[in-house]
Amino acid sequence: MIPNHSLDSEEYPADINQNRPDKPEEACGVFGIYAPEEDVAKLTYFGLYALQHRGQESAGIATFDGEQVHLHKEMGLVSQVFSETILNELPGTLAVGHTRYSTTGSSRVVNAQPAVVDTRLGKLALAHNGNLVNTTILRERLLERDCNLLTTTDSEMIAHAIAEEINEGYDWLEGAIRAFHQCQGAFSLVIGTPQGIMGVRDPNGIRPLVIGTLPSDPVRYVLASETCGLDIIGAEYLRDVEPGELVWITEAGLASFHWTKQPQPKLCIFEMIYFARPDSIMSGETLYSYRMRIGRILAAESAVDADIVIGVPDSGVPAAIGFSQGSGIPYAEGLIKNRYVGRTFIQPTQKMRETGIRMKLNPLKDVLYGKRVVIVDDSIVRGTTSRKIVKTLRDAGAIEVHMRISSPPVTHPCFYGIDTDNQDQLIAATKSIAEIAKQIEVDSLAYLSWEGMLKATGENPNNFCSACFTGNYPVIVPEPVKRSKLILEKALS
Repeated sequence: MIPNHSLDSEEYPADINQNRPDKPEEACGVFGIYAPEEDVAKLTYFGLYALQHRGQESAGIATFDGEQVHLHKEMGLVSQVFSETILNELPGTLAVGHTRYSTTGSSRVVNAQPAVVDTRLGKLALAHNGNLVNTTILRERLLERDCNLLTTTDSEMIAHAIAEEINEGYDWLEGAIRAFHQCQGAFSLVIGTPQGIMGVRDPNGIRPLVIGTLPSDPVRYVLASETCGLDIIGAEYLRDVEPGELVWITEAGLASFHWTKQPQPKLCIFEMIYFARPDSIMSGETLYSYRMRIGRILAAESAVDADIVIGVPDSGVPAAIGFSQGSGIPYAEGLIKNRYVGRTFIQPTQKMRETGIRMKLNPLKDVLYGKRVVIVDDSIVRGTTSRKIVKTLRDAGAIEVHMRISSPPVTHPCFYGIDTDNQDQLIAATKSIAEIAKQIEVDSLAYLSWEGMLKATGENPNNFCSACFTGNYPVIVPEPVKRSKLILEKALS
């Protein structure tokens, strides 16, 4: 998902950090459906609507009507990209959908998905969540085979790698599996073909992908990044696509193939802490339950004397409720979120900045005035937003502000589909907790322990990727790629 070209100053302005959210950003959401009797385009639209939180910069749907492919993709939110008229022009028996987050430089319609390429067996449409780490080698290999690469995404490279194998004489399954063995990194894929759709996860299952069923006879199947993408269309959650598994959905039903011999589950732990919607199910429960649990653990690990507990809407709220339950300190709403504000590149004037423009969060002064406040958030990346929030609380009359973070300090960048800063921009990589507390101007600061975060899952702790907290990357990252983000390690070597 991440672009593979160097971004020049016009594409990526020097002050871009001022425009970016002070959070890790997910790459995208994927959706697929095989249901010949249904309006697959409209069902995909609603599936993507439920997955909108995973990417807000472009959206696309490809439908297959026999050999013919109908495709529409544009920049913008799902509701902006599609209309009733457009959806009616996307007939078919199966569909693949995608909603995408990207950095500014790659925020171009040419990089929107699904990626559609030709093969000797017909077209394929591919939607990808994740990020490859061997793009340089894969790109060189494809260019040697005279592939016409039109975009700067690794997703298009995966599609062309499959097409090349099929053009060598392999069928859909064999060609796809041969291509997957050429890919290293994180990839959860939904792939449409004239024959059916595939759902695929890399051997570590770093990014999620689930299977659902529609109440029909015969049973029809749905694929989505999260279970909330199933719920919205009335599909019932069946199970996860397993790490290293390919599911093949056709008129004959669902078939499963384990395309790698030694899968090692390493689901991104940030999916559970922040990325996925709280109503989505992972490990047999909603993530709301997990987030409340880590809040209770956080309270046990970092007790504080205070009057109220508040959460940073929306992602910090479940952990704040858990913190309240664990500490006995009453929970209250202290910040109100404007939920109709998306990303904007229209910058406020200097006067607006000086008077404290508040586009996203506004404090409840009568709740906060004269109170010792514990504020819970899911992470701190650069610290810029945290400092503004703390100032907002103090301006509203809070006499003490204690910040609690429901994840460990983020000290390393991600290479598997999360858009994080270079290491020198990660505040916890360059400062101690005491130094961070001073910079964001809180009375105290504490993070959830790494052990507490993993213990709360109730699963084998080895089944999660937590490289952004530890630097222990489960998939080997080539040195040139690693050096591009691991600034501190490079400086110390």
